[in-house]
Amino acid sequence: MKITSNFDSGNIEVVALAEPNDIQLKIIKDNQSDFFQWFHFRLQTTAQTSHKLAIINAHESAYVKGWEDYYAVASYDRENWFRVDTKYDGKSLVIEHTPEFESVFYAYFAPYSYERHLNLIHQSQISPFCQLEDLGETLDGRDMSLLIIGEPDENKKKIWMTARQHPGETMAEWFVEGFLSRILDEEDGTARKLLEEAVFYVVPNMNPDGSARGHLRTNAVGSNLNREWQTPSLEKSPEVYHVREKMLEIGVDMYLDVHGDEALPYNFVAGCEGNPSYDERHKALEDAFKHAYMMATPEFQDEFGYDKDEPGKANLTVAANWVGEQFKCLSYTIEMPFKDNADLPDELYGWSDIRSIKLGKDVLPAILAVVPKLR
Repeated sequence: MKITSNFDSGNIEVVALAEPNDIQLKIIKDNQSDFFQWFHFRLQTTAQTSHKLAIINAHESAYVKGWEDYYAVASYDRENWFRVDTKYDGKSLVIEHTPEFESVFYAYFAPYSYERHLNLIHQSQISPFCQLEDLGETLDGRDMSLLIIGEPDENKKKIWMTARQHPGETMAEWFVEGFLSRILDEEDGTARKLLEEAVFYVVPNMNPDGSARGHLRTNAVGSNLNREWQTPSLEKSPEVYHVREKMLEIGVDMYLDVHGDEALPYNFVAGCEGNPSYDERHKALEDAFKHAYMMATPEFQDEFGYDKDEPGKANLTVAANWVGEQFKCLSYTIEMPFKDNADLPDELYGWSDIRSIKLGKDVLPAILAVVPKLR
């Protein structure tokens, strides 16, 4: 047997690897941080042999409730990811699986590789509607890439979308892939209507360093980017610094920041109720967006989610709150589950990369419903 994680987004430490039914592993912390939960590794072994893999430090991870009713994903070809038997015993996360082939990958959620990210942005730029712009570099020297979709015009609304501030939340970039596939579809009526009225500014991966390093929540030096929006710096959070500067240059009429949630088995949004400038107009925009999204897909709901901030008590270091307050605009965090959508459970796949893509496509009519009211 052999276990490796020396590849893009790999993360695991081998503690014991003597017997197939007594494999002991640990998840490695994000660099210069105590956050950890993301895992991604390869097992090479004898096919058709029962294996028990225990992640023995699961009880010390960032979000212990994330392990309750959670099932790990596995893949033989790194394209099709399915759920495998997984139990949390209060200390260890135990994966029990009999691989059909000699080599199998396991992960916290379907990975979204840096190579796929590069393919996504460069395939997008081929569209006549899309322009690829370089905003600057990360601390590890990777590009911060912005896709500008639509013909810029001062009369058009400026709609921003960012994803993967927390790199382990890979469902966020799958969501963006779905969004891009539809907004760039010349034969899609909703997309064509949106591009008549708006220009989109999309950052598919806010944290490429953390993504490649196999981090859950932080960048190369342990900064949680979604707590850097009031005072980002080139030394600690250049990713936020560059995107924020571009927002201040261009302006924002609507913002969607795409994430994943470890504990809640639902798709939902978190708004700006706690912002000092939040008012009835803002509430009406939020309600219209949520109603239209629920009409577009049964995968989205508004019953379960985060507790709303008290008036004036919002944390303005968080992206959606800072943008909403700075630009007095509709600003939402979109959350998807690592587990499954409890409203529409799927025993084999749970919430998945494919379902994330579809939810990204389905956000277009929700955006269209509020575009005329954004200014």
